[in-house]
Amino acid sequence: MRDISQLADLELALIQTTLAWQDPAANREHFHALLQQARGADLIVLPEMFSTGFSMDSAALAEPENGPSTQWLLAQAQALQAVVTGSLIIQAADGTYRNRLLWARPNGSLAHYDKRHLFRMAGEHKHYSAGEQQVLLEVKGWQVRPLVCYDLRFPVWSRDSQATDLLLYTANWPAARRHHWNRLLPARAIENLCYVAAVNRIGEDGKGYAYSGDSQVLDFQGELLLEPGAADGVFRVALKAAELAAYRQRFPAHLDADVFNLMD
Repeated sequence: MRDISQLADLELALIQTTLAWQDPAANREHFHALLQQARGADLIVLPEMFSTGFSMDSAALAEPENGPSTQWLLAQAQALQAVVTGSLIIQAADGTYRNRLLWARPNGSLAHYDKRHLFRMAGEHKHYSAGEQQVLLEVKGWQVRPLVCYDLRFPVWSRDSQATDLLLYTANWPAARRHHWNRLLPARAIENLCYVAAVNRIGEDGKGYAYSGDSQVLDFQGELLLEPGAADGVFRVALKAAELAAYRQRFPAHLDADVFNLMD
């Protein structure tokens, strides 16, 4: 792995809150107020489908690739001089509907990751098209790999082969399966020798499903650095590259990792 020991700390801000059901304008307004509390962070993370809640009404709710929520996200990134990220419902240029994580940079540029594993128990695979590739993004020299909710259950897709420093999960993960969430996240940190940050929502959605939050940040040994429980708000933590580099040097399990290829 590359030497990251001299990188500056990465300041994270996770926003765990309720979502207005299928109301993008209300959600943008709600997050705008919360984002002011995240000022000074390098990377600010919103939940999955932050503009609508986890809805299968893709045809009615999808925004175009340069739609109002995308423009709003870019404006927030510029105003805060930070990367701001979260997923929303997008109709791609090819006409397909995507659960798309947008990565808005303060310089006005945009990257994205389309959710690969669609939650069939809610019929997500019937209303959205799956992503085709992993994405590795950069902020302050840190390499960040974003994933979305159900992706967490699939260790091959989550497995690091790219010297990832931070695995980032944005989610609408129901309270009924919170123990899965709380067990899988430490496993991903330990097996990938990297930090893990995960943002979930709280409250109840329009279908009556409850969400317990449990957003968290874990270090490379699966130890909790941040754990807001079910609280509503903005939660911050600094990740330390020197500590990650020292652990990888001390325990270089990545040198014995299996080589594999992902296939459709």
